Amino acid sequence: MDLIEAIKARHSVRKYTDRAIDDETALKLIAFIEECNKESGLKMQLVLNDKDAFKGLLAHYGKFEGVSSYIALIGKTTADLEEKAGYYGEKCVLQAQILGLNSCWIALTFNKRKVIKKCKILKGEKLVCIISLGYGQTNGYPHKSKSLDELCNLSEDCPDWFKRGVECASLAPTALNKQRFYIMREKNKVKLINLNGQYSKIDLGIVRYHFEVGAGDNFEWDN
Repeated sequence: MDLIEAIKARHSVRKYTDRAIDDETALKLIAFIEECNKESGLKMQLVLNDKDAFKGLLAHYGKFEGVSSYIALIGKTTADLEEKAGYYGEKCVLQAQILGLNSCWIALTFNKRKVIKKCKILKGEKLVCIISLGYGQTNGYPHKSKSLDELCNLSEDCPDWFKRGVECASLAPTALNKQRFYIMREKNKVKLINLNGQYSKIDLGIVRYHFEVGAGDNFEWDN
């Protein structure tokens, strides 16, 4: 499975089986997370066999079942932390999909206090959100998406690389599936516009990575 196949196959999953993540898969994912941390400066951490993070009313409200493993997205408190966490967190999500795992982005419906206690967070660092991991009871279902015309300045003469990028961006998970972004192209320059909303900076990072996967090396970011 390549990245575009992973983007198409991956859907949010909230209910998991009791099957533990095997050692080989965990080690591959840890190595990938460490590479992302080295590249980004983030402090993402894989936590296995911790059911405490999903005990309480918030987890119940989020309708999560059987979650015991997750990636905690942690980094220095900077202006670009949320977008960076979205970008590199989604890289980990797609790698997890390639490794046969299901996942879900979670910004609110988990026990934040217990996650903070479980993870190593230094002074000046912040827990942005977490990503649940495991073997789903199902593989999830596609989310409703806006039309490509609503997501970008699509035109009849748009190059194929731009269409591929927007198509991948349309499959990006966003808070409440609101897709609060817009993609502008002028020749080979592309600008990603934040239309604002809850957790929109995290969403922007996720969308940015999806677009890059679809568009390849055919463009330059204008922001």
